Amino acid sequence: MRLHVPVALAAGAALVLSGCSAGSESSASAGDDVIRFATLPLGDDPKATTPVAAVTDLLEAETGKKVEVTDVPSYSAVIEAIRNGHQDIGIMSGFPSALAVSTGEVDSLVAWPGEDEPVSTCLVLDDSPLKSLSDIDADTVIAFADPASSSGYFMPTHMLHEAGLEADKDYNKLMSGGHDRSFIALKNGQADVACTSTIFPSMAGQGDPLFPFEKGETRSIGESISMPISITVLGSKDMSEEKRAALLDAIPQVFATENADKLGVYAEGIPSGVEPIIEPREDEFQPFVDIAKIADVDISELE
Repeated sequence: MRLHVPVALAAGAALVLSGCSAGSESSASAGDDVIRFATLPLGDDPKATTPVAAVTDLLEAETGKKVEVTDVPSYSAVIEAIRNGHQDIGIMSGFPSALAVSTGEVDSLVAWPGEDEPVSTCLVLDDSPLKSLSDIDADTVIAFADPASSSGYFMPTHMLHEAGLEADKDYNKLMSGGHDRSFIALKNGQADVACTSTIFPSMAGQGDPLFPFEKGETRSIGESISMPISITVLGSKDMSEEKRAALLDAIPQVFATENADKLGVYAEGIPSGVEPIIEPREDEFQPFVDIAKIADVDISELE
């Protein structure tokens, strides 16, 4: 799943903040009777839609409060809206959640540990002379999706670092602008390797333009570690204790296995059979900060 979610766009931030400010007075007047929920796509599949109506109905049923949803495509917009008290909650994956928590101005209400499975894979064409990560050299061009992508940059960069490979020294880094663009670069010979989410190879042979390969056309030369936290519900520090308590009770009930059919893409991001962590400690996000440092990014300054 993406937390990989789209790159943070200033335009997206403006959209949320302007959209929220217009209704903030009415929301504020409603006080504890309204839960303001900022949503964004979560899956690596950009065609997946956020199940806004289902989540609204489930949250309203569990909390007894009205739920107002603002659906936007930007991590930073959600974080800033929550940080500034325009929204009460938002849901996102590990790295942007670590970004938010690192500000000290946003709380993680509930988090789900990641599954013990690789998040990213580095692909080559089947006829490539590269058989493993050890075959990569200073002339190798590796395509990454985006500098804010968990599966398309952070996790594979960590994987390469663990293999003793550093960007601009042991390989050439190409920021393609998206997973699909990395595949185009690989297919057209502009890149020797494309590092991406592990969900994409399963799309081979389906005629999907997001992964334009037939089965057997590509193979993996390395896979990343798993992520310590897969998904988090972030909360505003400005909300009342009463609303916070209601959400802490409701969130594990709403984002539960029995609601998987209704939750759609959210269900894909929540590991089955794993108990959520209620009010996780800040140090539980530290692995993301450490991995970001390997990628030469200060996660506290990401926008």
